[in-house]
Amino acid sequence: MMRTIKELHIDIETYSDINLKKCGVYKYVDSSEFEILLLAYAFDNEPIQIIDFALGEVAPVKLLKALTDQNIVKLAHNANFERTCIGSYLKTYMKPDQWKCSAIRALTLGLPRSLEQVGEALELSKEQRKMTAGTGLINKFCKPTKKTKPNLFDKGSSRNLPEDNMEDWQLFKDYCKQDVVTERTIWNMLKEEPATIEIEQELWELDQRINEKGVLIDQQMIETIIAYNEIYQRELMDKAKKISGLENPRSVAQIKGWLEERDITIDSLGKEQVNELLDSGDMSNTVTQLLMIRQELGKTSVSKYEAMQRSVCSDGRVHGMLQFYGASRTGRWAGRIVQLQNLPRNILKDIDLARGIVKDNDFDLLEMLYGTPMEVLSQLIRTAFIAEDNKTFIVADYSAIEARVIAWLAGETWREQVFASHGKIYEASASAMFGVPIEQITKDSPLRAKGKVAELALGYQGAAGALTRMGAKDMGLSDDEIVQLVNTWRNANINIVDYWYKVEEIAIEAILNPGITLPITKGVYMKMMKDTLYIGLPSGRKLAYKGAKVIRNKGRHEIRYIGSDKDKGEWLKVDTYGGKLAENITQAISRDCLGWAMLELNKAGYLPSFHVHDEVVIEVPEQEKDQHRAKISEIMALKDLAWTAGLNLTAAAYDTKYYIKD
Repeated sequence: MMRTIKELHIDIETYSDINLKKCGVYKYVDSSEFEILLLAYAFDNEPIQIIDFALGEVAPVKLLKALTDQNIVKLAHNANFERTCIGSYLKTYMKPDQWKCSAIRALTLGLPRSLEQVGEALELSKEQRKMTAGTGLINKFCKPTKKTKPNLFDKGSSRNLPEDNMEDWQLFKDYCKQDVVTERTIWNMLKEEPATIEIEQELWELDQRINEKGVLIDQQMIETIIAYNEIYQRELMDKAKKISGLENPRSVAQIKGWLEERDITIDSLGKEQVNELLDSGDMSNTVTQLLMIRQELGKTSVSKYEAMQRSVCSDGRVHGMLQFYGASRTGRWAGRIVQLQNLPRNILKDIDLARGIVKDNDFDLLEMLYGTPMEVLSQLIRTAFIAEDNKTFIVADYSAIEARVIAWLAGETWREQVFASHGKIYEASASAMFGVPIEQITKDSPLRAKGKVAELALGYQGAAGALTRMGAKDMGLSDDEIVQLVNTWRNANINIVDYWYKVEEIAIEAILNPGITLPITKGVYMKMMKDTLYIGLPSGRKLAYKGAKVIRNKGRHEIRYIGSDKDKGEWLKVDTYGGKLAENITQAISRDCLGWAMLELNKAGYLPSFHVHDEVVIEVPEQEKDQHRAKISEIMALKDLAWTAGLNLTAAAYDTKYYIKD
């Protein structure tokens, strides 16, 4: 009797002339030069096989059938890459619901994303770990050769071929097979761990379809802006050289030296420091002009246009801009390629006029109406994403979702009442803090400004430092006033303050008492299992803190776990506390609200073009926009979802032919 195969583990090595990191996998496979060089695979726990496509080997029928067999789960680390590449190479759609990703599984358990780091974190044996020789081999065989360096193996080609160095090629094949060893070992170790729920797999599958769909971009507008920027930057450089006599006015060292010759010392040429120098008014007109030109040169507003231009596929769309579980601590999405998560906000009231002027290539008029053009071009980045002809975008955005979630969790009743009525949390916060009737706090009121900065800075146990980083001193607040603002906000939000300390106390208790489930509120709980602290969320999902420990420091307990440093990319010890854990919980629940809403929207026939933070962008027929706008808003409120009971969610929706932040 033939054994039933359940899993197919896969790793591939590929070639393309497109920069994968800068342009993403969809542009990578869209190139005519894309090909799969090697495919290593194993059914279940059978020996690993490898197919050398580069040297003419072909895939066996058994493998080809398995790749589309709905009863066999295909497994890979960062499976989006394997699934997309194999589908493109074989010209056969690889259904997302037949694939699972060991990288996502690792992330849900508080582990790193990369295959190498997961192996280290799990302390795999040398025989099980990823080979370290991969980077050099990938650079040699998977990328075009660098034209600036002599290439010993280049025989008139722009790439290295296997026959140019068969010894290295064999090592590359071993490397590919070893990746399957590592991935399979990790999957077998992690697949039964209790960190995720089935709906997360559904959400990953939806994420695959959203990235596949992509979004149309206005290529004519982008080309016009990039061409103008080249001329504008060149003119600025010529002007800066003429004023200063410097060879390279972009050079920090040269600018600092030039300033010192004029008895001006500055530690940094960052935006804030230069603005302080300009505001001082103690400089000659020549120095002022040069600093202003250098600031203009330093603006990078066209970098996102350039990212769109180099990443657009043959269908006119940019794909793959969203990274599932990009924020490993909360599970939120991260941006890729164009970095949707940090687009400049739209503050121009006449943005349609500015956009039309740019599309008409009338930059003289643009400069006459708006002065320096770079800020306008920055404002127009979002508008480069456009709907198809006869369609429009519905943009639906949760209103103040994190503030709503933490008020719900902490039982801060007055805040919940605000969200159930007018929703003006900045005004209401200022009213509660300063004892002033809300009717007297207008949009331009200094009290509203203080309420806003306090809301943004203090919700997760932030103090004076957080307020300062949010610009409190720019508002004219002294150090004493900043401290007073912290105390005033905390006194007005005593239940949230108590919630921070409760979360920390329960985390410590859970770590010190493994195996015991300790409830917090609204279905949130903590439980230490093996070496990992789990925080259960109302949705059923869990956050994981690997290697969680309680240590004594200066007479008090502190919480520490092992996590990734987002700046260094290292796997190291991380300290945390009640407010930070409360932030993780709040942002994770907010993420779950968006995720579940997108699944509900998809059931209703909507596939988002993309999503950013707490909003979705959905393309609908222009003539039906009113009914779709109302329906999308209703679905996003999640009124019938048991685990959000009592959480007052509202989604404001608007329609637009190009993406803007209303």
